[in-house]
Amino acid sequence: QVQLVESGGGLVQAGDSLRLSCAASVPTFSIYAMGWFRQPPGKEREFVATISRSDGITYYADSVKGRFTISRDNAKNTLYLQMNRLRPDDTAVYYCAAGTSSSTLRSGGARYWGQGTQVTVSS
Repeated sequence: QVQLVESGGGLVQAGDSLRLSCAASVPTFSIYAMGWFRQPPGKEREFVATISRSDGITYYADSVKGRFTISRDNAKNTLYLQMNRLRPDDTAVYYCAAGTSSSTLRSGGARYWGQGTQVTVSS
């Protein structure tokens, strides 16, 4: 059983930065593609970014491209999301997810989910 625990959320002002972390309790972290998703208030969960298992290929939603950076440290079993130039419409609960491939994650086929961390951006 894989357990994913997000941290790093909070309340910030527009233009600020935050870094989210997702710690995975699994010895084989490197075999999973990882991703970040978010659920804005009153809306459905949406894709933010994914990163492949070992070669670090990344994909981003158009809304965050150029502002957010996904990365992973396989030695620490940790996934990151660096969020810069935050905007009020980035307000959401952010979830990390693990799956067999980046494409599977983007199509909604995550195998494991974290419990989420709240990010609130004030104007």
